[in-house]
Amino acid sequence: MKIHEYQAKELFRQAGVPVPRGVLAVTPDEAAAAYAELGGELAVVKAQIHAGGRGKGGGVKLVRSADEAREAAAAMIGAPLITPQTGPEGQVVKRVLVEAGTDIAHEYYAGITVDRACGRPTLMVSTEGGMDIEKVAAETPEKILTEALDPEIGLRSYQARRLAYSLGLPGGSIRAAAGVMQAMGRLFLATDASLMEINPLVLDNAGEIIALDAKMNFDDNALFRHPEIVELRDRDEEDAREAEAEEAGLNYIALDGSIGCMVNGAGLAMGTMDTIQLAGGKPANFLDVGGGATAEQVTAAFKIILSDPHVEAILVNIFGGIMKCDVIAEGILAAAKEVDISVPLVVRLEGTNVERGRDLLEGSGIDIITASDLADAAAKAVEAAGAEA
Repeated sequence: MKIHEYQAKELFRQAGVPVPRGVLAVTPDEAAAAYAELGGELAVVKAQIHAGGRGKGGGVKLVRSADEAREAAAAMIGAPLITPQTGPEGQVVKRVLVEAGTDIAHEYYAGITVDRACGRPTLMVSTEGGMDIEKVAAETPEKILTEALDPEIGLRSYQARRLAYSLGLPGGSIRAAAGVMQAMGRLFLATDASLMEINPLVLDNAGEIIALDAKMNFDDNALFRHPEIVELRDRDEEDAREAEAEEAGLNYIALDGSIGCMVNGAGLAMGTMDTIQLAGGKPANFLDVGGGATAEQVTAAFKIILSDPHVEAILVNIFGGIMKCDVIAEGILAAAKEVDISVPLVVRLEGTNVERGRDLLEGSGIDIITASDLADAAAKAVEAAGAEA
């Protein structure tokens, strides 16, 4: 789960990470009033969406008067903001954060994610703040310094000091930087976060360390422990199909291909998508109905897949274990009665009650393309999608 910058900064503030003074605004007039409330000469108007690269898309503007703040907010609020992370359609801006300007001496990067190699959350810092960290990692990896967090203790003081010294900070700012890093580690662990980024983390001309940006993602599987985090959720920023799937108890991720996939089991779903790619096609989604899906859930899955206008064929690949093939067949028939399956449907069933499932489909009168194995199913789905296009 993702949250907005202004929400992450409030969590930072509570955890002891310094952030600029800021006021949230949902109208241009509120943005102008926020500028006046901050009382400084320079302020920043920042679009609030769940995507990075906002500055590149025009979603971050420096302003020096209430009128400029109003004008900047008017250009953002209600309009789609297109960034490298939103795709070509962009994301509609519904609120802006107006922040007091900062007198920046140097920009750094600081972030925490889970390092699968060592199996621990790891703090990364770099002197190359304000840049895409992926670009820094690819071109100058030696400029990224890391320390693994102890899951019980967090970032130890000696680790934080070592990173602060390595950044070349002036002596008077090292203690403050180390404190910020340790606070980040505590917050990351306390909230079951999956990602935390400050880009840039700045040193101002007074020697203070300030988080100018804030990004936090959380582990969905741990949200039951954090109702206060769940309250920060913004459904408008999420893919509508993914939200619908979650409510139906399905695992769905939208992709940019043309072949809709319905599979039981995450591993089999990944294998199905790979096989579609090998056959020359592109999957339109990852959709795992799980091991115990009901006919109602299968019907919901079809509705979600068909709501994607890019889907030109559907591939159902079921290996019956806990999920029996006849249950899937009944779900397909129920969906066909309730939903207009307007694209070619390829079905591959194998496992428990497979013969019963096949008999149900063959006797239904529905136009279904059957397949003997996964490779055959992928090839037929790619061919059907091409013919449909």
